[in-house]
Amino acid sequence: MTTIDESSPRKAPATPGAIEANGINVIKESERKGTPAELFWPWCASNISVLAVSYGAFVLGFGIGLWQGLIAAFVGAVASFLLVGLVSIAGKRGSAPTLTLSRAAFGRAGNTLPCLVSYVLLVGWETVLVALSTLATATVFERLGWSHGDGTKVAAFVVVALVIVGAGIMGFELIMRLQKYLTIALIIVTAVYVALTVDHIHLDTAKALPTGTTQSVIGAAILVMTGFGLGWVNTAADYSRYLPRKASSAGVVWWPTFGGSLPVVLLVAYGILLAGSSESLSAAIGSDPIGALTTILPTWFLLPFAIVAVLGLVSGAVMDIYSSGLTLLTLGLPTPRWVAAAIDGVLMVAGAIYIVFYADSDFVVIFEAFLIILGVPMAAWCGVFLADLLMRRRDYDEESLFTGAGIYGRFRVSSVLFMVLGTAVGWGLVIDTTGAGKHLGWLGYFLDGITVDIGSFHHTWFDLGGTGGGWAYANLGVPVALAIGFVGYLVFGFVGVRRQERELRDRTSTTDTAAVNA
Repeated sequence: MTTIDESSPRKAPATPGAIEANGINVIKESERKGTPAELFWPWCASNISVLAVSYGAFVLGFGIGLWQGLIAAFVGAVASFLLVGLVSIAGKRGSAPTLTLSRAAFGRAGNTLPCLVSYVLLVGWETVLVALSTLATATVFERLGWSHGDGTKVAAFVVVALVIVGAGIMGFELIMRLQKYLTIALIIVTAVYVALTVDHIHLDTAKALPTGTTQSVIGAAILVMTGFGLGWVNTAADYSRYLPRKASSAGVVWWPTFGGSLPVVLLVAYGILLAGSSESLSAAIGSDPIGALTTILPTWFLLPFAIVAVLGLVSGAVMDIYSSGLTLLTLGLPTPRWVAAAIDGVLMVAGAIYIVFYADSDFVVIFEAFLIILGVPMAAWCGVFLADLLMRRRDYDEESLFTGAGIYGRFRVSSVLFMVLGTAVGWGLVIDTTGAGKHLGWLGYFLDGITVDIGSFHHTWFDLGGTGGGWAYANLGVPVALAIGFVGYLVFGFVGVRRQERELRDRTSTTDTAAVNA
């Protein structure tokens, strides 16, 4: 078995055939190519999914009105993919995967914490998307009068899993080409879907939805933020690391933001209009988010809809399995990248089998509980990572990314501290809104406020109404965790980053002087 020599960050293991050779090594200058505009395709393709239409029902589930829902969808999508665009800058500057570059902020050993959170999040998303694809296929086949039940689910499951694992193993070049073609196909079929279902929209009914509270609108926006862009921040640099260092930073931010948020805004808005026009459709989406959308389609369009709907989910899962493989390597697994992707595929298959064939709860229950609990620490990490990126005036030191003895060290206390603190505070400001997540009743411990009771002095600060109040469903813990990570590390990590920059400058000057003398 070929292993990765991390002491030489420019080296990549040999791989058979057209399989991508690069793992977490720094991409060679000769291999960097393309333009920021090419980032539009992977982010657009992975988010043109009918699952986004289903989010319209999830947004209205907060008890808000039509215009409130549309505003929440726009703000949540754009804000979350802006974070993806900002993290993408690191890939251009460092030419390495996201979680490998995270070592600069956390240290070689300290980076294990965000790597573990990221890995669980990515494998979880892979599992969710495969399960959705399988359930949607079974629903469509049943409507067509073809075989259905476990046999159909098994067949759909095998095909979907093979495509995802195969693409993850092949790597970057195949994924980027695949996403471009998928984007075009998904746009066409989605447009046809809208044309065939637009008569199910009743604007008068949707406009009559009662207006919700400010807390509910914020909660809906954060749900969109957590379910889409925030779920991708830990992978953003994985797809920008092949760009030349001279590529426009503004373009690197713009194209992922535009490509990711455009389909989400349009599709969630359309889903809001559909769900707001029919209570029965909105309820059906809860148990089968994609299959329920086929109930308003003519029979002749079911098969093309199923194929492209599944491909949309596959598109997202392919990006997840690729990045989860890179994360596994960053954790220290001594294998080539394609082997790591295959290992992730095994975990994905096992998890999807459980959801499809054994889980006894509605899918949306498991899905939302999953997003709530992991969205908070990922937001805290993102805050730290962006603060670190903002403070660095020089490109990453390549050698130090792959050794604990470099300028980044083994453990950065400030970054780990604020990720943990952000997570602890964030979990105290969210609850399991599904009410069905097992062992999650401890969440929301700060919603009752902070009470100081000393002798005759008794006072409560920041009382948000408890776990039954309006703010309980606003998921405030996500943006609060992001802010704590960003501001905390910006203040307390500044001195350390400046010291690293001086060491890197001095080392570069010494090297240049030696080269001149030679």
